[in-house]
Amino acid sequence: MIEAYIAEQSKKHELLLMTHIVIGYPSLSASLEIVDAMVEAGVDVMELQIPFSEPIADGPVILRANQLSLASGIRVDDCFRFAETVTKRHPIPFLFMGYYNTLFVRGVERFVGQMKQAGIRGAIVPDLPPEEGNRYLVAMESQQLDPIFIFSPNTPASRMREIASHARGFVYCVARKGVTGKTTEFSADLAEYLQRCRAATRLPIALGFGVRDRGDLAYLRGKVDMAVVGSETLRLVDAKGVEAIKPFITQLIAT
Repeated sequence: MIEAYIAEQSKKHELLLMTHIVIGYPSLSASLEIVDAMVEAGVDVMELQIPFSEPIADGPVILRANQLSLASGIRVDDCFRFAETVTKRHPIPFLFMGYYNTLFVRGVERFVGQMKQAGIRGAIVPDLPPEEGNRYLVAMESQQLDPIFIFSPNTPASRMREIASHARGFVYCVARKGVTGKTTEFSADLAEYLQRCRAATRLPIALGFGVRDRGDLAYLRGKVDMAVVGSETLRLVDAKGVEAIKPFITQLIAT
């Protein structure tokens, strides 16, 4: 399970790194190159986003990547094949990130079973609250996969505890209200929020939304178990190409 993996990796690194790609962006072959570069640079966990037409938690950078991936013809079956390729190729845990419509259309039990077959270790489904996700939770438990749930800054402590009771692997803490890709202020307010997150669960916690550079990771050391970088790597691919990914990740995690 991912929780045990994070505990083991944390013995080697004070702060782990999870990165995010949109499968098929800027192309399927480039996605594979990006995964290879990220793993070689030392990424601990990776989110593979299944492209969707209305990714409501995502800002313009990831939204555009979703749209262009879909326009190029990428479909859910392609994502499962891609996942199987990278999970066989690399030893780190890979997660699917996607929206509930994708699971619903395919059939929740079928989707989760295919995740298991593809070597995926867990999933983030941001538009599925746990109280509406019984079929999903039962299917995930039957396949020994981790459902990753989300805390946000306006989540009350009682709600955090309720969410955490259904989560497995780790809890994803979003750094602010809104969508991915916007600027996050790394301040005393964020530190207080992370203390509330830590108090609500015994699971490892990860922080994403607006994590961009070494300064952000330095701030997060000792406050969370894992930092999540998503939109920034897509911006880098757009600006400088796939070859810029490995040096970016390498300097990001250098201590």
